[in-house]
Amino acid sequence: MRIFGNTTGLKPSDIKKIENIYRRRIPPHDIVTHELARYLTELSSEINRQIGILVDRKGKIDFVIVGSHSEIVIPDLSDYRIGIGRLRGLRCLHTHLDNEPLTKDDLTDLAMLRLDLMSAIEVKEDGLPGRIYTAHLLSENPEGKMWELLPPAYLSHFQLDALSTIGMVEDEMYRSQRVRTVKEKDRAILVSVTTVGRDTAERFLEELKELARTDNIDVIDAVIIRPRQFNAKYLMGEGQLRELIIKSLQLGADLIIFNEELTPTQLREIANFTEMHITDRTQLILDIFGRRAFSRDGKVKVELAKLKYMLPRLSVKDDALSRIRGGIGVKGPGETKLEIGRRRVKDRIAHLEKELRTLASERIVRKSKRVKTDMPIISIIGYTNAGKSTLLNALTESHVLVEDKLFATLDPTSRRLRFPMVRQPHQEAIISDTVGFISNLPSDLLDSFRSTLEELHDADLLIHIVDISNPAFEEQMKTVEGILFDLKLSEIPRFLVFNKCDRADKETITNFCIRYNAIAISALKMDNIEMLMDRIEQNLSVKGKLQNEGVLL
Repeated sequence: MRIFGNTTGLKPSDIKKIENIYRRRIPPHDIVTHELARYLTELSSEINRQIGILVDRKGKIDFVIVGSHSEIVIPDLSDYRIGIGRLRGLRCLHTHLDNEPLTKDDLTDLAMLRLDLMSAIEVKEDGLPGRIYTAHLLSENPEGKMWELLPPAYLSHFQLDALSTIGMVEDEMYRSQRVRTVKEKDRAILVSVTTVGRDTAERFLEELKELARTDNIDVIDAVIIRPRQFNAKYLMGEGQLRELIIKSLQLGADLIIFNEELTPTQLREIANFTEMHITDRTQLILDIFGRRAFSRDGKVKVELAKLKYMLPRLSVKDDALSRIRGGIGVKGPGETKLEIGRRRVKDRIAHLEKELRTLASERIVRKSKRVKTDMPIISIIGYTNAGKSTLLNALTESHVLVEDKLFATLDPTSRRLRFPMVRQPHQEAIISDTVGFISNLPSDLLDSFRSTLEELHDADLLIHIVDISNPAFEEQMKTVEGILFDLKLSEIPRFLVFNKCDRADKETITNFCIRYNAIAISALKMDNIEMLMDRIEQNLSVKGKLQNEGVLL
């Protein structure tokens, strides 16, 4: 008979009266009995604090809560799981001392905790019960309406079959959820909690939207939140988080994606705050990589990055999950399930790192065979979705997978490029398509793919392709250049190619080509491909004659 909430300052006799509430039972079809309602209001008036109860569908009181004069705080209900189209299985009834209807906090708790019902009883000046206010959730919310408020009434005139109402709501929720599960994608709200300028924040959200689309997620809204200061627990203020979750529920979202990488603590606390799925940009990129890696090399790197990301985020809520593990003579409680999970993840990371070293040695063997052919190596680099695979197909008449999505290519693809003119020592070269770069690439992911990007060290020439139709193409260029510098690849000769010139203003393209000594092409429409081939031949010829790496032509 534990009392939850604020019991400080209560007399032993008050504690005893509150504990006696657990001995009461409510008929399953009723909200409350007249006797219990009067007991609650008189006791609430006596201690000048709100009193609340959480009742299951059999009429048993599972929680008794003591609040302040103006509110109660509902305890952790994680043990009461909810399924598809199902409510929590608990209804809340509490007293109101100021003769007010259901508050915003009451309705927020109803929605966030998926309670069966939310009810409040007025406490009159003489301590007797006044009117009762009740609300329940709605299955459909096309206008953002999440709940229905029933007309307030005195208990003597209040008629509501609780179980029938709950069953009707759940049936409608289950049907709509089943239809959505079969026919629709995940529905997400994108969130950026930042202090940067609005234009920059909107550009980051637009890129996050493309990442979500690549992961087959339907984005229904995007929100920019500017906190006065970042919260170590929730990243934003608790009030801002409540508003975000309510908006997500109103729009029918089942996923919230943060543009910022959440710390393990923030991810855990926000997830505990709501029943919705929470993820961040890093996890989204890892998920995309996991879906699109096909080679053994790529799969190992993605799994390794996922495990390194997941390891500090492993958590468990119940210490009772600890179990004995050991042999004869082992003392103590043994390892908890969490500790066992972490150790297994560490063992798997060690195994994958060993396998990665084996795969690296195999790449060295393949590299030595390629070097023996003495053929120039060209690598196409650039921001993700800039058109690298399309350019490879245009230059080599290949059929590499091309999609208008981010990270369509993860595993490096190499083809032979034949030159129509013989102005340099070789008639053929090896040209490779590489994984696209992106701003704020997760460090674990960059480390895992470093071995792939290290193949760029063998390149004789880098073709930096840029989507000039993207308004942020100059920032994307800087991102690519920064990653090349970090990987110590900035000394390899390279030149710029502005792709998708058919989607941009011609005068603007001409000015930027002069400024960056670049070529403008449309890889999809094969515009200026011959001019690009000439530039490649010229660069390879100069390198062969001068042996002067780092010269930009």
